[in-house]
Amino acid sequence: MNNDIEKEFLEQAEVFKALAHPTRLFIIHAVKDKKLSVKELTELVGVDISTMSKHLDILKKNKIIKGEKVKNFIYYRLMIPCVLEFMHCANKVINKK
Repeated sequence: MNNDIEKEFLEQAEVFKALAHPTRLFIIHAVKDKKLSVKELTELVGVDISTMSKHLDILKKNKIIKGEKVKNFIYYRLMIPCVLEFMHCANKVINKK
């Protein structure tokens, strides 16, 4: 495997790691059609703000979501809708017997 291919696979693995937590998958699903604030997401998930911030940072770092500041709040939205297709594909794998 050459360096370019290895780099590409390593970058892809980072995205998969970002998706590898139920809370982050929930966040992606929650912001697929609307923008939500940290407070709103925290209430939906039932975690404290610092835990939510860590999850959001991982998703932002991997460019899956984006935060937009409006006055004193940051609202998050899904940047890469094809992630939902991956989730749909994962459900097919789970349900295949």
